[in-house]
Amino acid sequence: MRSIAIEVVCALPERQRLLRLSVPYGTKMREAVELSGIAAHFPELDLRQSPLGIFGKAVANPEERVLEEGERVEVYRPLIADPKEVRKQRAARARASKS
Repeated sequence: MRSIAIEVVCALPERQRLLRLSVPYGTKMREAVELSGIAAHFPELDLRQSPLGIFGKAVANPEERVLEEGERVEVYRPLIADPKEVRKQRAARARASKS
């Protein structure tokens, strides 16, 4: 059976891990995360539900996306705050400080 080389990466503010592995051709993103064993390094994260991406771009359906040679699967942390809401609050504070 043919295999491909990929990377799986996950990072928290205090630590990160990049794992290189070979997976069978046709492996999907979520499967690769499970095969990598990266969950052992981040037991506090639910990697079955975490958003995933490839080279900085989020993938909507990681359970369906088949990996290609050399791709890096990125495990994203859940957001603590909504970025749009944070921007609105920052703009409101800036307006208030100008008044």
